[in-house]
Amino acid sequence: MKLSRLAAAITTAALAPAVLLASPAFATGEETSAPASPTAPAAPDQPTAVQPPAEQPTAVQPPAEQPDESQAEQDRKTILAIIADPMASAYMKEAGHKAIADGAAAMRKFIEKDQHTIRRDDYRVLIARLANDAGPGLKEGIRNIFEIDATVEQLIHFYEVTQHELRDDDNRVDIARLSNGAGPNLKEGAKKALKGTPADRVEFLKTGQHHLRDQDNRIEIAQVIDGGGPELVKAGLAALNGTPADRVEFLKTGQHEARAKDKKAQEDKEKEEGKQPDQTTPTPTPAPTPGTSGSGSSSGNTAVTPQGGSGPLATTGAGDTGWIAGGAGTALVAGAGLLLAARMRRAGAGR
Repeated sequence: MKLSRLAAAITTAALAPAVLLASPAFATGEETSAPASPTAPAAPDQPTAVQPPAEQPTAVQPPAEQPDESQAEQDRKTILAIIADPMASAYMKEAGHKAIADGAAAMRKFIEKDQHTIRRDDYRVLIARLANDAGPGLKEGIRNIFEIDATVEQLIHFYEVTQHELRDDDNRVDIARLSNGAGPNLKEGAKKALKGTPADRVEFLKTGQHHLRDQDNRIEIAQVIDGGGPELVKAGLAALNGTPADRVEFLKTGQHEARAKDKKAQEDKEKEEGKQPDQTTPTPTPAPTPGTSGSGSSSGNTAVTPQGGSGPLATTGAGDTGWIAGGAGTALVAGAGLLLAARMRRAGAGR
């Protein structure tokens, strides 16, 4: 009995793989095909996924097929950049726009030739305009650059570099000249500017020297009116309360005019106080009539002293001749009258 069971178990174990392989479930793959089914379709689709990159060279080919249009567009952009430069003149802009309108050949000609000729002329004009406010050093530099057949590069370098160097040299000379004979404030400011940067020297000549000079002018005006006459003090105070230009004008001419007024007022005062008797009109001595007493005759000086003179011989001008003759005639008439009066008195006494 045990032997038969053992034989049955062996038989079952031997037949089990065959039964499983022959079963419908294993044949259709219902239990084992689930993990394998996604892998089976993916294998044929991989070649399709990598095909688009192989088609990209066809997409980038059109720009390479239009070389002429690309060059013309580049030239157009180059010209637009040239005429957009702040240094571009009106003539440069006009020529650039015309080249763009005329087409590719005109644009190429403008870039290779025309722009350089126009730029050379433009910089020559700019350099010539510098002479309007240039000092002697810069003016000489301008003459020198025009005497040579300067290239565009040389003209640009002169305009952007050399002119500033020459202008600074002229500014140094001007500052040194201003400091000669200047007041203490202006001298100190000039010294600082000469030791500073070119911009410091420009600023000093533009505004600083005027401010410092005005401070010195104020000090000088205060010294001028110290102890001066009323007109000088009045004009000086008005200048101090006025503008810098008023103070310059006072020191240049105003103080002298005020001094003249004070001097004239002083002279008039002296004439009025010290020489008043000389300015009275003398009473002429009449000729004595017969029968009158000579005691009534004036024995004073009947000569009229001219204003500003000290006697009949004080002046020697031609206009004095008539006055001298008149004085002598008066003296003779007076003497004859006295003689006649004396004779009449003696005649009366003899009777």
